[in-house]
Amino acid sequence: MKPGLDPRQPPPDPRPGQARRWRLWALLCLLVALMLGALVFLAREYEEARSLEALEQDAATLGSDIRTSLIRNLQTLQSLHASRPTAAAWEPMAAELLTQHRELVRLEWRSNDLRLLAARDSGFHPTLFDIAPREQSLADVRQACTAAARNNTPSYSQSYFWPIPQGLGLELMELCVPLFVAARADGYFVATYALQGMLSEFTSKDTLRGKAVALTEVDGTRLSLYGSVAGRRRTMHANHLLDLPGVTMLVRLESARDVPRLFPNVLTAMVSALSMALLAVLLLLARDMRRRMRAEGELAEALAFRNAMENSLVTGLRARDMDGRITYVNPAFCQMVGLSAEQLLGTGAPAPYWPPELVDEYRQRQAVRLAGMTFPREGFESVFMRPDGSRFPVLIIEAPLVNAFSQQTGWMSAVLDLSEQRRVEELSRASQERLQATARLAMVGEMASLLSHELNQPLAAMSSYATGALNLMSAEPTQPPDPQLSDDLRQAMQRIVEQAERAGRVVKSVADLVRRREQVREPVAPQALLDAILPLAQLQARKTGIRISEQVEPDCPPVLCDRTMVEQVLLNLVRNGMQAMPAGNPPTGSGLRTLTLSVSVVRASLATASGKRWVEFRVTDHGEGLSSEVAARLFTPFFTTKPEGMGLGLSLCRTVIEQHGGALDHSPAEPRGTVFRFTLPIATGAAMSDGEGRRMIATP
Repeated sequence: MKPGLDPRQPPPDPRPGQARRWRLWALLCLLVALMLGALVFLAREYEEARSLEALEQDAATLGSDIRTSLIRNLQTLQSLHASRPTAAAWEPMAAELLTQHRELVRLEWRSNDLRLLAARDSGFHPTLFDIAPREQSLADVRQACTAAARNNTPSYSQSYFWPIPQGLGLELMELCVPLFVAARADGYFVATYALQGMLSEFTSKDTLRGKAVALTEVDGTRLSLYGSVAGRRRTMHANHLLDLPGVTMLVRLESARDVPRLFPNVLTAMVSALSMALLAVLLLLARDMRRRMRAEGELAEALAFRNAMENSLVTGLRARDMDGRITYVNPAFCQMVGLSAEQLLGTGAPAPYWPPELVDEYRQRQAVRLAGMTFPREGFESVFMRPDGSRFPVLIIEAPLVNAFSQQTGWMSAVLDLSEQRRVEELSRASQERLQATARLAMVGEMASLLSHELNQPLAAMSSYATGALNLMSAEPTQPPDPQLSDDLRQAMQRIVEQAERAGRVVKSVADLVRRREQVREPVAPQALLDAILPLAQLQARKTGIRISEQVEPDCPPVLCDRTMVEQVLLNLVRNGMQAMPAGNPPTGSGLRTLTLSVSVVRASLATASGKRWVEFRVTDHGEGLSSEVAARLFTPFFTTKPEGMGLGLSLCRTVIEQHGGALDHSPAEPRGTVFRFTLPIATGAAMSDGEGRRMIATP
């Protein structure tokens, strides 16, 4: 006996625990029964919903069939007056049309004042107007024709009841079609429809099997019925709006309500399967929740890392959708344009950071981008504006923005502020200009020093001889003249002439030293000549909005030239070409603000008789071109069209090219502008070295 138990007390009754378990099972069974009942109820509702949905679909189909048939009939009726028949010819055609369309009971041709010109009744309703005359329905005809004339389109009247023999009647509706001849009203064409005939002729027999269709007013008043519902069971109905010009009706489709056929054993199996599936789904959902939480944690870490990386960038990032609206900006871009993310997100063209004078150009460029055309991978330069009105240059590099389904959703742009780079380039250009000015001043100083040094001696000698001659001439004259005195004066004058000639030679030699020097001609690749001048040319091109294009023929051979002098010729022609295209001429966005540098080998047919081969350099601008007066004097020394020019540039360029054996010329460019071209000899093996293999040095 266990301690603590009183043998006199009865053992505990196990029935309360069993009763509790039974109550739990009963509750479970009740839940299953409720689930089964709910499933049966839901299945029944589902079946009825499906039947009602199918009925509504059939009603919509019937309404569409009636509307389509009426439109087709309207086209057929209008064809009666296509050839403008006479009344006698009209009646046979109307009779044939009434034979083909049983829904029509009468056709009439009336004048503009609704006076009857011709009429024809249907052979299927010969006694339609025996009980009541046709004039009783003229009010409905007038209503339809008035609406048709007002709207300049066919119009229907409200339906009306028309009695027929044996105490019956038909619901009729008038269609009035306005007629025109040479854009002027020429009467009306009136067709009388029987609603019963419309339902019988315009509806599908397969669709109406076991159903009934009716035309009713909007308030539910039945106008006409066709077909019947089999049996006496409950019915269900569906309505479809039939909106015609001048009248609105409802197509009402009625059908017997089907009793759903259910199988309890199948439903029980389905409930059991659904319960097990629910348990499995819960397990899968728990596992999916764990995976989702782990993925969300990793995504949050990746997002924090990306935000930190974007916040540390000095490059502006901007994302746009396919319509050009901004969907994302990083802090660097906001700081760059001086606007907050709230002010930028959702904005489209024109963007708030576009300069007003460049809006049209930027719209065109954005349209090209949104059309799918790609810009170069190295990007393109543009100008942005801050809220204070200050402009700054930027470099934009764009790439397609693709989602996880490999579908493009927009464009991602990386924007670099070029203000500091432009400032450094401007300082470099200014330094180079100062160095060039200093070099010119140094050359002028050297020339002045050399002239003063070299001219000092002949001028001093000339002064001495002139003084001696004056002293001799101031002596007392002798009678007769002393021959020795005449010889001394002649010798003094001869010395003065010799020293003057010496001074001229000194000046000429110094001028030759400045203008001409010993030239070292060597083989140089044409691309190297272009690369040497492009950095200086690009600085001026960016300031004027000009793009420089290079077109060098592949495998172009080297030329034999004085590299420094030819580079100066190229640079002078390039600067002249850019000065010929000032800001706005040609206009920005026209595609003509381009300076083209091209190099090609001259064809063999143009080679000289000596067998030399040449390379041609071309500089093409799209300015206003040269007039005939300017072209005639273009290479004349000291002739210039520039206020600050000296008129020596092109003259010296032609001299340099001719010293190399080539020629400098110009011609008009297409569609506008001027092409300057010059030729240089190709460096051959004999020209590149002398007999001992040394580099050739030529003095012009």
